[in-house]
Amino acid sequence: MRISRSELDSYRGASVPDVLSEGVKLVFAGINPGLRSAAARASFANRGNRFFPALHLAGITDHVLDTSAGFSQDDLDYLARRGVGLTTLVNYATAKAAELTVEQLVGGRKSLERTIEAYRPRVVALLGVSAYRIAFSDPRATTGRQSITIGTSQFWVVPSPSGLNAHYSLAELASAYREVAIAAGIQPTDPA
Repeated sequence: MRISRSELDSYRGASVPDVLSEGVKLVFAGINPGLRSAAARASFANRGNRFFPALHLAGITDHVLDTSAGFSQDDLDYLARRGVGLTTLVNYATAKAAELTVEQLVGGRKSLERTIEAYRPRVVALLGVSAYRIAFSDPRATTGRQSITIGTSQFWVVPSPSGLNAHYSLAELASAYREVAIAAGIQPTDPA
């Protein structure tokens, strides 16, 4: 989907629908949608984002999903069968997550908690430690399982797949995502 910079800017502040279904086991929570994701109305729509390649490498999916033109119904059904869901901490599109305010991140925590309490996955994994530190008032947090729970859901922080977080390799992202999938009871499809 080709779109100009000015067209992308028109999506600032737009939201992206969650991908959640009954029986979801693992919910990945992005920090917030990017402008391309808002335009496509689908999470991780920028083809340069490493989220879906990392899910595939981790064995969570058997193929690399391409949401650059939105989700296909087949991919939505596939994620539901695998028990994987997607949401955001702050459902407000920006060019970079760093544009979000502290108030937006803290407010996003409450919204995320409501979503998680409604769907009750085994595990929720927030994609980004910096956002977690602010939203959850835990300035020393590191990646991995956190001491908090949301309802009955374990809470994990995993590395962001953003290209701005390039010091994590694709293999390191896949390893972290595989760990949360196993914790959620999702059997990887093949060895990572």
